[in-house]
Amino acid sequence: QVQLVESGGGLVQAGGSLRLSCAASGMFFSIQSMSWYRQAPGKQRELVAIITSGGSTNYADSVKGRFTISRDNAKKTVYLQMNSLKPEDTAVYTCTVTARAGAPAPDYWGQGTQVTVSS
Repeated sequence: QVQLVESGGGLVQAGGSLRLSCAASGMFFSIQSMSWYRQAPGKQRELVAIITSGGSTNYADSVKGRFTISRDNAKKTVYLQMNSLKPEDTAVYTCTVTARAGAPAPDYWGQGTQVTVSS
């Protein structure tokens, strides 16, 4: 049974910081990449950041320079450090794991954690 458990969400004032964590457990033959998505009310889900097994990263333009994704392979944990938060960063943040090489979408999704940024 694969499980992704996020933590670290909450309420923060604009300009503040939060660090999200996502621990993966269960049987993985491999992990190709881990990522964070977010979805705000009334908006489409968007990919925020992704990190590959080799450590390559990519970010949505809206968070570049403010967010940093990292991972601890031994712990199967991915982190999202969010700095200089803005009210428009308010959303449910969900971590994902892509286990299959070339998969068109993540294989596993967490339950999500709420991030609220007040102005």
